Amino acid sequence: MTWPFDQPRNCATVFSKSVLDRSRPILHVSHDEDDHGWQFLDGVSEELEDVVLAGLSHVLEIDPAVVELAGMEPGFHASRSAVNEPWVIQRTPPDPDDDDMADET
Repeated sequence: MTWPFDQPRNCATVFSKSVLDRSRPILHVSHDEDDHGWQFLDGVSEELEDVVLAGLSHVLEIDPAVVELAGMEPGFHASRSAVNEPWVIQRTPPDPDDDDMADET
């Protein structure tokens, strides 16, 4: 199978710790506009102590169905309410903190 993501398999990627240890499913996926990075989250917590970096290749081992989001453009995110529910894809709104930083420069 051809690698479907726009980043290499060994790209450092943000995962919820609970997703990586498989105690919770992936319910939120973000494809960042600024660096094209990916985040695979449990939808419960995005606090720094609840996330970890791991290679992007782990995502398809954890949930092969996530491959359907591999073509999601940077600047978008997808959420679902449960594993068997459809993904809802939306543009990620701008971070208000980014505007504040731009004003300071």
